[in-house]
Parts: sequence; C-alpha cells; structure tokens
Amino acid sequence: MGITHFDVNWLAVVLAMVASMALGAAWYSVLSKQWLAATGKTIEDIQAGSGGSVTPFIWAAGCQLIMAYFLALLTPAIMGGMSVYNAVLIGVHMWFGFMLTAMVLNHRYEGQKWSLAFINGGYLLGVMIVQGIVLGLLG
Repeated sequence: MGITHFDVNWLAVVLAMVASMALGAAWYSVLSKQWLAATGKTIEDIQAGSGGSVTPFIWAAGCQLIMAYFLALLTPAIMGGMSVYNAVLIGVHMWFGFMLTAMVLNHRYEGQKWSLAFINGGYLLGVMIVQGIVLGLLG
C-alpha cells in the first residue's frame, strides 16, 4: 500500500504546529540569555536582522507545519499505525538522523559555539516529541 500524501489528520497537523510554536516561545524565553550569548549577538542585532517584523515567526510556523505534516505522513507508513509511541519514536529518529546531524554539520562549518547546537538542537528534539504526542493523541 502506497503513501497517500494528503491523507493525514490536518487538524492534528495544525495543532501539532501550534503546540511546537508554544514550546518554542517557552524554550527561548527561558534560554534567551544563553541563546543570545551562544549566537554572539545582541538583542538589537537580532531585531535589526529581522527588521523587527513577524517574518521569522511566519517562517517558523511554515517550517513547523511541514515538520508536523511529514511526521503525520511517515509515522503510519513506517510503523503501521499512528500512536503517541510510534509518532514520538519516528520523530526522535528523524531528529537524530536528519535535523541534529544537519545542524551540527552547518555549525561546525560556521564555527558556531556548541552551546548554540545544544540549545537549538534541544528545542528541535522537543518539537519532534511535542508534535509526536499531539499527532499520536489525535491521530
């Protein structure tokens, strides 16, 4: 049986995106000082780079919607069904196999601090777990 690309629970996908955005707000609120130190920038640098606009948040929502969609699409295809356990397991594997490795690769070439990789990588792991929980509960 092949994958039907649009046969996902779209409400669950959207709610998973919202939940992971909420996680991001909490995560970076708690770790804002450490994150800024790891980037080597000031809050003024960050605001100037984004133009003080909502554009980064729109990009974040779009990217996290895509993450939730693929987690919803691939979990039943790989695991044979949707459950919290299955979705979190696939999410953690996708995080380790693709997200973390790509981020570390880029950070090593960019000369970024390891603390930035830990902060951002930890958040992305949280995204996969939170999205897996939401998708598993509603799937």
